[in-house]
Amino acid sequence: MAQYIKKEMPDLNGAGSTKAYYKLKTWRKLDYDEFVKRCHSIHGAYGESAIKGVVAAVCEHLAYEISNGFSVKIDGLGTFTAKLGVRSDKEMESFEEGTTKRNAKSIKVKGVAYRADKNLTNNIDRNCDLERGGEERLRSPKYSLEERIERARKYLQKNVYMRVYEYATLTGLSNATASRELRRIASDPATGIISQGRKSGKLYLLAKINDE
Repeated sequence: MAQYIKKEMPDLNGAGSTKAYYKLKTWRKLDYDEFVKRCHSIHGAYGESAIKGVVAAVCEHLAYEISNGFSVKIDGLGTFTAKLGVRSDKEMESFEEGTTKRNAKSIKVKGVAYRADKNLTNNIDRNCDLERGGEERLRSPKYSLEERIERARKYLQKNVYMRVYEYATLTGLSNATASRELRRIASDPATGIISQGRKSGKLYLLAKINDE
């Protein structure tokens, strides 16, 4: 029997109240061999080697067709389409005049977009016998935003720079929340904190005060 968890949604709009959303509890991940064995136990007419052969053929040809610019729909499963992006050592280009233009060597497939077939969703829902599995509430921040910024300033007065995980440790926020908040802080000149670098190498420093 599957369980659902009631989770609290962050109050991103500052409305003063939070809403709930529901998430299916995952017991564990089935590996490929176990999944094939379970398929064989239900559909005994197909041997495990036959199931693996068909899955391998589908995966290989799916990649081939998508790489040639096709969006592939598999009835009962869903639609697959390639997602493109620039290579990790390149920056996104813009439509502004004078900016760097990217060529084909700068672009790569970064992932695959998947949209589930309605029949798959309906079959999962029809077979899903749900029971309540508990609640997960958001933790209230230990410090206010002003207090968190002040703690960051004091840390930077003693240290050359600060990383996201150090800010998370200082404030009690999760790494994901700390990362989002630091980006907002660094974009506000009034905080006196700026950022330097990109992605995982981004550092946060105190802004230099120009002598008058």
